[in-house]
Amino acid sequence: MLEQLLRRLLHLSRPCKCGLMMAADALLLVLVVWGAFSLRMSDPLAQRMVDHWWLLVVLPLVSLPLFYAVGLYRIVLRYMGPQAVLAVFYGVTLSTLAFIAIVAIGRFDGVPRTTIIIYWLLGLLMIGGTRIAARAWFQSAIKHSAVREPVAIYGAGAAGIQLATSLLATREHEPVAFLDDDVTLHGGKLNGIPVFSPKKLGRLVKRDGVKQVLLAIPSASRARRREIVQKLEPYQVHIQTIPGLADIVSGSARVQDIREVEIDDLLGRDSIAPEDSLLDHCIADRVVMVTGAGGSIGSELCRQILARRPRTLILFDQSEFALYRIEYELRAVAQAEGQGTQIVSLLGSVTHQRRVLRTMASYRVETVYHAAAYKHVPIVEENALEGIQNNIFGTLRCAKAAHEARVKWFIFVSTDKAVRPTNVMGASKRFAEMVLQSLAAGSSKTCFAMVRFGNVLDSSGSVVPLFRQQIRSGGPVTVTHQEVTRFFMTIPEAASLVIQAGSMAEGGDVFVLDMGEPVRIMELARRMIHLSGYEVLDNDNPDGDIQIACTGLRAGEKLHEELLLGENVSGTKHPMILRANEQALDWGELSQWLKRLDDACHTYDCALARGVLCESVQGYQAEGQPRDLLWRMDDLRDSRLAQIAPGKAETSAH
Repeated sequence: MLEQLLRRLLHLSRPCKCGLMMAADALLLVLVVWGAFSLRMSDPLAQRMVDHWWLLVVLPLVSLPLFYAVGLYRIVLRYMGPQAVLAVFYGVTLSTLAFIAIVAIGRFDGVPRTTIIIYWLLGLLMIGGTRIAARAWFQSAIKHSAVREPVAIYGAGAAGIQLATSLLATREHEPVAFLDDDVTLHGGKLNGIPVFSPKKLGRLVKRDGVKQVLLAIPSASRARRREIVQKLEPYQVHIQTIPGLADIVSGSARVQDIREVEIDDLLGRDSIAPEDSLLDHCIADRVVMVTGAGGSIGSELCRQILARRPRTLILFDQSEFALYRIEYELRAVAQAEGQGTQIVSLLGSVTHQRRVLRTMASYRVETVYHAAAYKHVPIVEENALEGIQNNIFGTLRCAKAAHEARVKWFIFVSTDKAVRPTNVMGASKRFAEMVLQSLAAGSSKTCFAMVRFGNVLDSSGSVVPLFRQQIRSGGPVTVTHQEVTRFFMTIPEAASLVIQAGSMAEGGDVFVLDMGEPVRIMELARRMIHLSGYEVLDNDNPDGDIQIACTGLRAGEKLHEELLLGENVSGTKHPMILRANEQALDWGELSQWLKRLDDACHTYDCALARGVLCESVQGYQAEGQPRDLLWRMDDLRDSRLAQIAPGKAETSAH
């Protein structure tokens, strides 16, 4: 019956709820007037009250509009907070002033002055107290009408208290404890919820069944969040967090918006504030073009470029859906912020030089961020010739088009896999770097530069979203090798540093981003499992939940990535951007390699293409036969033809 009553009250329309509250307040004010006279005269039926019986009608009629004016009926009882207390205070005080005015104007000497004071005190008690009681009843009814998950809130500050208040009014979670490092709060209660030291979490897990901890520390730095998560990791709890302070202040998120702990909070460092002058130099009030605009890095570059208010932003991508998605997002942002930036979406491949040149020349592009590339190592390994066409010749044709169209800056987004590569993807990116270095030596019109960095968190095809999906599916989580390590950086930070590095370019620069310490992927998998509230299933813990399986290194992968070919590196005016001084080839020598690569692609000779990369790219040593799927099919077909009719194979393959 309690649950039915609660459901009916909650589903009443807002006008009905206001009507009920006004009727209740009218009845309460009648009781307040009667109580004020009775207490003053020490008589429940005092003669003076009988003489002024009309006050029982007039005061409620006068007070209800005043209550409405101060917003007392706009308050939702379930979520009543400090503002509601103020509204009650203002409303009752105005009602008391109205009482004084009625007595003074009417010169009703029979009303004792102390009656008015008692009326004010009783009004606060009755009007405010009934609302607090109703709020407590609602929360108690909700609590007993649903099975709620007990949670602990880490952080007993303003954000933690606000989060607890929001959770108390829901059917899903019940905050049973605050965890805080401030020893002065330990043993106390906030909103009726006890505060404990984080060291007591183990006891809360056993006693109260806490399986989830919510981090309510929006202003904490990444280093501080990482420290807290490491402290909580030994306990089998699911750790979630509320949005950052910047998101809350901007209005894009609320305190009660609970989400998963971001991996960049655990692996990344506290980012250094970008320099506005570097961000604006190549962008503000200029025509900017981004190739691969729909990709992970390309789309983030577009977002940050738009924020610097270019005159025109050209989105160039061969994926129709990716182009549509980023264009839709950017136009919505531009409209919301009242920006006048012209956003242009163009379909096209970077390998089509005439299309690229026409675009740059027609729109008079000043800055190009070249992020179009095939980057997934095993896929490029099995599509080697297409990877070479896109990564090398696509870069070459874009760079030539930029030179011919008199583009001022051409910034190439490279990768750590270009350093002593073990795969076609890395070798093709290093060769593309050499192309730009060589072109930079002979160009006075266009400033060519490249920015090299490692993996970005949550990019398409990266391990983080894969691990999340595997954990949701119950495992196993697949890691290629026990010792494999990778550099990681957040997508926004990488994009910001690419823009700033490009602004410092002088021509032919190879910029390297400071990626911090490499991360063991096995350790990353373990931490993600722990953060999701599970235990790793292994020989040491046969009762665990999710297994980690080693699948072996994939084609072209290596255990550890590098960012520099040598030790010849210098700093820049940005602490996280380094300038590598690496050997470059002159155009005459490089053009010979390009011709041989082009011949290999036209004749579909994957072995020759890999051979050229081995000769030209420092550190690249191709092992075994090429893995290009079509090349292998042709090779298999030729061997079959040779068995059936010797001599026909030579005329059929290429």
